[in-house]
Amino acid sequence: MDMEVYIFVAVAGFVASFIDAAAGGGGMISLPALLLTGISPLHALGTNKMAAVMGACTSFITFIRSGKMDVQLIKKLFPLSLIGSALGVLAVQQVPSEFLRPLIVVLLVAVVLYSLLKKDWDRDTQSRKLTGRMLALSMLVALVMGFYDGFFGPGTGSFLLFAFLMLGFDFIGATANTKALNFASNLAATVFFAASGMIDYQMGIFMGISMIFGAYCGARFAITKGVAYVRPMFIAVTTVLIGKQLMDLL
Repeated sequence: MDMEVYIFVAVAGFVASFIDAAAGGGGMISLPALLLTGISPLHALGTNKMAAVMGACTSFITFIRSGKMDVQLIKKLFPLSLIGSALGVLAVQQVPSEFLRPLIVVLLVAVVLYSLLKKDWDRDTQSRKLTGRMLALSMLVALVMGFYDGFFGPGTGSFLLFAFLMLGFDFIGATANTKALNFASNLAATVFFAASGMIDYQMGIFMGISMIFGAYCGARFAITKGVAYVRPMFIAVTTVLIGKQLMDLL
């Protein structure tokens, strides 16, 4: 690659992982950036997953060390996100993903509306002791959203964050748990894309290194600044994602 391409990929990776660690939606930046380098769509998807897993791992570790993550819950959900993502990667190679776009737009609009109307995300409402029913629902969310992330991807962080908020977690706690499942789904997707020969390793490693730094900065930003800063960023990112999906539909 030319030096200009290296710089472009590095900057895009840093910005994408910073936003993703704090509010989700980093794939809106990193995936189009990879497509602009001229690689094929499937290779861009696989390369993006490889780079993203490096940033997601950094966010995952940072949130664990902060104590904001429900580790006992994540131990149960992590394997389901892995399995779901692996199945999604296998499916995307057989079935076109375009039929999902209208549904995704509707769901994202609902997420934004809920985010704007709910004013008390800064309360300490983490439910450490989940009921059996809520645990079953959270396991279903992990499996389904893992599949979606491997199959299509846009909005995964928003949907996971929304689900954890509905379970009763505060905004930062929900963000922390979301990063764990994002890491799981990205990891599984990377393995399966690699097995299919759909990764540009040179570009993926270079973008991934910049994503490590961006993810660390984004996670620290979310932890230290709290909901007052992260919530508006989440709403803004999700709104932009809606616009992108509408543009793709048109």
